[in-house]
Amino acid sequence: MLDGRYVSEQVEQELYPDGIEAEQQIQGRQRTGCLWGWSIFAALLVAIVLLLVLLVTIINQSFGYIVEQSEVPEALLVTNFNKGRVVNAPNVVLSNEDDQALADAIASDPNGSGFFGYAFYNANQDGLKLLSIDGVTPTAETVNSGEYSEVRPLYIYSAESIVADKPEVSAFLIYYLTHLDEVVSQVGYFPADAEALALQLEEILAGRGIEALPTINPADYSGEINIVGSSTVFPITELIADKFIADGFQGEINLESTGTGGGFTAFCIDNDNIDIVDASRPIETTEFEACRANGRNPLEFRVGTDAVVVVVNSANDFVTDINDQQLEQLFTEAVTWSDIDASWPQTEIARYIPTADSGTMDFFVQTTFLQQALGDLSYDGLVGAYTANVTLGRCRAVERTQKFYADRLVCDNQEAYDNACASDNPPDGCTAAPHNAASLQTLIQEDVVKPKILKSWFLFDSLLNKNEIFATAAVDYPNAEVKFKSWLSGSFAISPQSSQPEIAGIRTAILGSIWVVGIAILFAFPFGVAAAIYLQEYADSEKWYNRIIQTNINNLAGVPSIIYGMLGLAVFVRALEPLTSGAAFGFVDAGATANGRTIISAGLTLGLLGLPIIIIAAQEAIKAVPNSLREGSMGLGATKWQTIWHHVLPASISGILTGTILTMSRMIGETAPLVVVGASTFITTDPSSPFSKFTTLPAQIYQWTTRPQDTFRNIAGAAIIALLVLLLILNALAIFLRNRYSKQLS
Repeated sequence: MLDGRYVSEQVEQELYPDGIEAEQQIQGRQRTGCLWGWSIFAALLVAIVLLLVLLVTIINQSFGYIVEQSEVPEALLVTNFNKGRVVNAPNVVLSNEDDQALADAIASDPNGSGFFGYAFYNANQDGLKLLSIDGVTPTAETVNSGEYSEVRPLYIYSAESIVADKPEVSAFLIYYLTHLDEVVSQVGYFPADAEALALQLEEILAGRGIEALPTINPADYSGEINIVGSSTVFPITELIADKFIADGFQGEINLESTGTGGGFTAFCIDNDNIDIVDASRPIETTEFEACRANGRNPLEFRVGTDAVVVVVNSANDFVTDINDQQLEQLFTEAVTWSDIDASWPQTEIARYIPTADSGTMDFFVQTTFLQQALGDLSYDGLVGAYTANVTLGRCRAVERTQKFYADRLVCDNQEAYDNACASDNPPDGCTAAPHNAASLQTLIQEDVVKPKILKSWFLFDSLLNKNEIFATAAVDYPNAEVKFKSWLSGSFAISPQSSQPEIAGIRTAILGSIWVVGIAILFAFPFGVAAAIYLQEYADSEKWYNRIIQTNINNLAGVPSIIYGMLGLAVFVRALEPLTSGAAFGFVDAGATANGRTIISAGLTLGLLGLPIIIIAAQEAIKAVPNSLREGSMGLGATKWQTIWHHVLPASISGILTGTILTMSRMIGETAPLVVVGASTFITTDPSSPFSKFTTLPAQIYQWTTRPQDTFRNIAGAAIIALLVLLLILNALAIFLRNRYSKQLS
């Protein structure tokens, strides 16, 4: 028979050991506690590292270099628009590319005016009068200093390695720069600044390791010198080359006019044994990097300046100076001289200008007109630029959707438009507000400019491999522009969705997310708090049905979100379609099909998802209120509801709102239930009511990440950052409101 006292002593000894056994038990528990502590710390550290890696990856995708090429570049669009204004101006009596013909025509017409190269003015000064622009006349000093606006610098380029390895090339360059003044004026251009020439000579000498300027005797040199490039610089180089050969050069100089771009391509990319490039513009970044990638560090030498002059007939005695605004009027809308200045005579202006295809016309428009960017154009200018570059059918279709002007049409027939507006199914343009400058610029980007990103690099590649990127772009995409792109920008946040990632934005998705989460919180918060009050304050936990309700709430908090999406599809989208589509309230347009895939369906679905979480959080907050507070209130005669309303809820509101904030954070990141309910992956119309079609930021991100183009992954990364920022803003606002009102209530 067991001794009860013995058994009790044995149990007590096992549970409460003493001596060495007690010390061993304490050490074992300490080891176990340390193991769990380090495990939790390690898990937390791993989670932080993974989050940092994720954040770095997202940031890496949101910035970097891109190669962008437009079907019609913005600058060209503006230039062509301005050229159209010049060519189609009134009284354009001659349009010819022959500058001599222009000079002769102006010299024979007392009301004549025009513009062309300075060299032709020099040859025809007797019948022409040169106008100063803003008080500045083209001279060698004003041209080189930049005071005169209508100037174009002229260059030649070589490379450090060529100067060092080929003495005949360095000798020719020194000869070129030291004899430049002898031929530039002969061609009709302005010579380069003397100090600038001296510095350029020093650069050549440094490349050869020579301190003093040597005397160049062409007879001491032989070999082959290959020169390509600009036709504008060609006459200067040709005269210098002829002089170099005449002075005894024993080799051969091959000179070819290929154009500036063609010259740089041959020199930097094709590497066709080219030694010197003639250029009528500075070398571009992509060309420079391509040269360096091929072992050629470019050397730039400015050899002169070309000037475009504005002239009138020598008999004109009232115009001597003209400002930029008057210059633009002179060659655009002015009909008579008095339209420019009231003190000038009311005689018609005769314009003699180059054709639209002329390089002189391009140069004049680009340097004269103040509007050089799309955003610089007036609204009328934007309309003109758009209509000039789209078909009449496309323009009419746009006006049917949204007119350019409220009081008139640009492309469509007024009678046909009025009939369409009077029909049973009128187009949106009949009631929609007309375009504004911002929406019209977006339309121009989509229909005319059509920018296309040919290649993109992530941030780390852009920072570490910049030279390689520029060199690759110059070879593979010679006509494209390389630029650093921040996919996360203000325009990205305020632009609507687009099929072109270059101009796509998240405005519609942000508004959709705010609408959906707002409706979800408005639904879940009051019902969740009410359910928590009932379960915690009124329900008898011993009743079987209350236990079932509590168990189901706990289980629902862990149900996969897509299940809620299926529930929302069955109940809100289909069963309650007359209500959620807005048909019962007259929100469906005539002839349109009622559809329950709306914001309110999505909001109610997310509300169901967040409801059990809010209930549990509110229960825990209410449970934490001391019973002494309830007993004291009811002891003073308050009813149970008065106690809950005036004491329990104010004391627990901070915890309730904290749970609501966490629930909102989960709601704003949900995708699966919204996709099932019917979130649109492509929509350009902003939501205007609870019955609107919608998309959200997570749904938009999901759609972009499934696209094969690299650029969509870039904007997906930017959208993720925007989602995090939106989440932080909403959470900060909720925390501010919680802290403010919980203090007031408590």
